[in-house]
Amino acid sequence: MLEVVGVGLGRTGTHSLKVALEILLDGPCMHMIDLADRPDNVPLWLSALDGDPDWCAIFEGYKATVDWPAVSFWRQAVDAYPDALVLLSKRESADVWWESAQRTIFMSYYGVTPAPPVAAALDTLRTLYAMNGIDPTDEAVSKRAYETHLAAVRAAIPPDRLLEWTPGDGWEPLCAALDRRVPDLPFPHLNSTEEFRARFSAVG
Repeated sequence: MLEVVGVGLGRTGTHSLKVALEILLDGPCMHMIDLADRPDNVPLWLSALDGDPDWCAIFEGYKATVDWPAVSFWRQAVDAYPDALVLLSKRESADVWWESAQRTIFMSYYGVTPAPPVAAALDTLRTLYAMNGIDPTDEAVSKRAYETHLAAVRAAIPPDRLLEWTPGDGWEPLCAALDRRVPDLPFPHLNSTEEFRARFSAVG
């Protein structure tokens, strides 16, 4: 049963959030990296793309979800789990988000060949970009899609159910919203540009 539905686009600190939520909720949090590591889950998402989602099967065993592919179905996930906190991760600005995305998740559009596990999920990811109005080859279109997404979430989710979070906010807002004690350890900082590039182009 999902306790947190993450509705922030990729490159908004979602990998760090994944690890942080797994600590706070004592259970797994779905992230795009799971799709790359578990390509057997791809058919479930393809069914969702075809309009026949099985949310119980997709989210079985998970306590939370962030990042792609679930963010493309955020309205359905929010409705399917009405008691879950809605977590909108974002960057300081659309410019900051674009710069991070252009140097990482959009790399395949600029002649960089991905590692096999990433390549297996790449076609699905490209479909998800298009669903959200994102064009990795067009900065203006992508920034506009980013801002439109934030506005849509804010318009749809009541303030008392929505937590907006920016990398750098750390544990405190999450713990307050989830009624958890602040862990006595540093907040995770994962998936930097350098780490992403290394994983994206790794062999095997």
